[in-house]
Amino acid sequence: MQRGLTGSYVSSIAGGVACRAFVPDPLPPQPSLNFDDKLQARITDALLALGRLDAISTLLPDAKLFLYSYVRKEAVMSSQIEGTQSSLSDLMLYEMQGQPGVPMDDVQEVSCYVKALNLGVERVREGHPITYRLLAEVHAALMTSGRGIQRGPGEFRRNQVWIGGHRADEAVFVPPPAHALADCFSALERFINDADTRTSPVIKAALAHVQFETIHPFMDGNGRLGRLLIPLILVEAGVLKEPLLYLSVFFKRHRQTYYELLQQVRMVGDWEAWLLFFVDAIAATANQAVATAKQLTGKLAEDKARLVALGRLAGSATQVLDAMFKYPIANINSLATSTGLTAATIGKALDALQNQLGIVHELSGMKRNRIYAYSAYIDILNQEIA
Repeated sequence: MQRGLTGSYVSSIAGGVACRAFVPDPLPPQPSLNFDDKLQARITDALLALGRLDAISTLLPDAKLFLYSYVRKEAVMSSQIEGTQSSLSDLMLYEMQGQPGVPMDDVQEVSCYVKALNLGVERVREGHPITYRLLAEVHAALMTSGRGIQRGPGEFRRNQVWIGGHRADEAVFVPPPAHALADCFSALERFINDADTRTSPVIKAALAHVQFETIHPFMDGNGRLGRLLIPLILVEAGVLKEPLLYLSVFFKRHRQTYYELLQQVRMVGDWEAWLLFFVDAIAATANQAVATAKQLTGKLAEDKARLVALGRLAGSATQVLDAMFKYPIANINSLATSTGLTAATIGKALDALQNQLGIVHELSGMKRNRIYAYSAYIDILNQEIA
């Protein structure tokens, strides 16, 4: 449905250039959303996929093992959309104090995303509502190292910005001026917390994401925080027990369509077209996450069955492999901490896992402080990242 412009233009100045900034109308959309048969069917598909995804947290032997790596995969993808070059392996190397193969700022930004997401989920579980206070705290965590530390962590921007184009008067989009941010965000808070009218969680997440990106409240990190807002809303609503839904892979793959639909909402009010895209993203992403979890657990079972060939060393190798299922890049010291085995025993197990079975691979090429990867595990996680 085309409702026309979903906000108003106000005069502003950005970079010394006069421009027109867009101030969005409060949510929910007016006239109300049109849930025709096509949209309703696709919402149903998304809800069924979310149900299967939520079941992962009870069906997996240890959902936290999957969550550890899956959260990091999302951090990599979300940050890559913003231009970082860090990979999943780079992040895991950095976390265990190895040397990533990309600039340190890149991997620090990805690591901060993991911390920010974990903090947001922790606050929601503590009962904090999703408000400016919570999101500012999460934003501060997101921006406290790497390049972000100079970009106003946890604070509304104080000047006019624009998106696309080298001048504000030729920009693709100019978000609200700084003096309008408090009112815009207050209205968004009311919508997210059902202050005036209740909105179902999936629809709320879809609309709130667009509104957040349109308000563009911070100097930097808006894209990452806007994507992070989606699982926070779903966890708070109880739709998901664990924050396992991350749409960055889908948004990156369909990047042009994503940006066009955001702008279409602003210019002509076609919220329904955005909702179709959003629920398709949920269904595809949730189904892929379930398939990935099954692949990972299947791969672990397959590899553990092969350990019988190691004879007396099989028990130690099993403990090492279980530890690497949790942290798929590790060294002897970290494995000693997680397994309780001696360094000598772990060294023998790793040697057998690498040279006899080809299950793990040494990454560093060094004689000391060697770093090992459970390569097949990382390959499964990386399937969608290419």
